Amino acid sequence: QVQLVESGGGLVQPGGSLRLSCAASGNIFSVNAMGWYRQPPGKQRELVAVISSGGNTNYADSVKSRFTISRDNAKNTVYLQMNSLKPEDTAVYYCNVKNYRLGYEFVYWGQGTQVTVSA
Repeated sequence: QVQLVESGGGLVQPGGSLRLSCAASGNIFSVNAMGWYRQPPGKQRELVAVISSGGNTNYADSVKSRFTISRDNAKNTVYLQMNSLKPEDTAVYYCNVKNYRLGYEFVYWGQGTQVTVSA
């Protein structure tokens, strides 16, 4: 099992910045991916950014050049630096960890943290 604890959400004005953190504990496999998804009000959950255990990253087109995902493997923590925030970035942000082993994928979610971008 894997437990995820998110922090760093809040209210920010357009153009501002926030940094989300997600600390993972439990059984983290050596081959894994850590990432962030978000669910805007009334919409489906969508991928924001993901980083593999090898350091490869992938971003949604809507956040490229504004958001940066990183990880500290020693702390099993993933970060999302969000700059130039827009009202359309308002959503509940969820941390996600995928463990991979022998062709199987094990998926874990955090409880979510609210990010509101408003003047």
